[in-house]
Amino acid sequence: MEFKEFDFSNELLDGLDAMRFEKATPVQEKTIPVIKNGTDLIACAQTGTGKTAAYLLPVLDKLVRNGHNKVNSLVLVPTRELAIQIDQQMEGFGYFLDVSSTAIYGGNDKEEWNRQKNALTTGADIVIATPGRLIQHLTMGYVDMSTLQHLILDEADRMLDMGFFDDIMQVVTHLPKERQTLMFSATMPPKIRELAKNILEDQEEVNISISKPAEGILQAAYMVYDTQKIALLNSLLKDKDLPSIIIFSSTKLKVKEIARSLKSNGFNSKDIHSDLEQSERENVLRDFRNRNVQILVATDIIARGIDIEKIDLVINFDVPRDAEDYVHRVGRTARAQTQGVAITLINDKEVMEFHKIEQLIDKVVYKIPLPADLGEAPQYNPEDLKKGRRRKGGFNKGGQGRKKNFKKKDGGK
Repeated sequence: MEFKEFDFSNELLDGLDAMRFEKATPVQEKTIPVIKNGTDLIACAQTGTGKTAAYLLPVLDKLVRNGHNKVNSLVLVPTRELAIQIDQQMEGFGYFLDVSSTAIYGGNDKEEWNRQKNALTTGADIVIATPGRLIQHLTMGYVDMSTLQHLILDEADRMLDMGFFDDIMQVVTHLPKERQTLMFSATMPPKIRELAKNILEDQEEVNISISKPAEGILQAAYMVYDTQKIALLNSLLKDKDLPSIIIFSSTKLKVKEIARSLKSNGFNSKDIHSDLEQSERENVLRDFRNRNVQILVATDIIARGIDIEKIDLVINFDVPRDAEDYVHRVGRTARAQTQGVAITLINDKEVMEFHKIEQLIDKVVYKIPLPADLGEAPQYNPEDLKKGRRRKGGFNKGGQGRKKNFKKKDGGK
């Protein structure tokens, strides 16, 4: 379906033409008519399916047609990176429109606080905010939300995972009861249903490819001991002429270790984690987005919500603890129907976690043999783990563990 079939205003269509947006994605095709009709919505769709445009475009169209004064729409997001990204997308979509937006997020920069205060006081049309920082502004008494018509929750499941339920409900108390509420989430756990019950009315529901990586992703994995991971990583990246690579790890300490190893081996890489100041994180992302940096090593802080096009390779240095997070991590590649590769390094303690991922995506991921020069690798036998046949160093062919390394607390007799 082409965007012109949505009967958008000419000004908005001019912006889409300039950005070379022609055909809508499935989530856009199903949700835009619902939003245009003014109905509450809960939409479930995986990373990279075009959710941001799905809610921004109909909201912008209403602003152009109906006029605007002060705050019209509020987009709540889990991270400052996502807030900045959506604000940047607004610049593109609204290039030919007289519409303003502002990103509201945390930090200790006084100038940034004053900028946010000024934007909220004068009344930006669309406010994109993290819940905690927005509450700080709301409690100061200078934010007028009485004109708000749209409340949008992007990455709603991630916000709840980060403990924002109470914050979201507190923000809602400052909003008009008569409004359109839209929830976009990559997953639909019970806590999302609970939130929807509290803030949505007579909503429609749209589900698109729940918990399935995009078809264009080639998925593979290695069984490897922790002591072999850095060497394997350097081997995988050697002579790789790929302009854009992301490596995800579970902790900032590991991210720093990986980054040090890559830099010592001459790779063009940078790392991003919570120890960096906001300005530093923005600079790293800008360099990576502009292809000035080939390899980005990151914690889960950017696993969702950062829309960087044409990621060629995603490497999970650790298996994500949450099976759903695997989908979001590998979703950084093969975006907008492009091709991409996702590789996961699985140690001997992560077998069951990865097996849960395979069950979730309904696919057995191919295990590439470990290069011989790295030594023996653990085996991938999740069924043996279920039976309690764990032994140090993996499993033998028959799945029988060595008694001297097998303890009762692990399920032995």
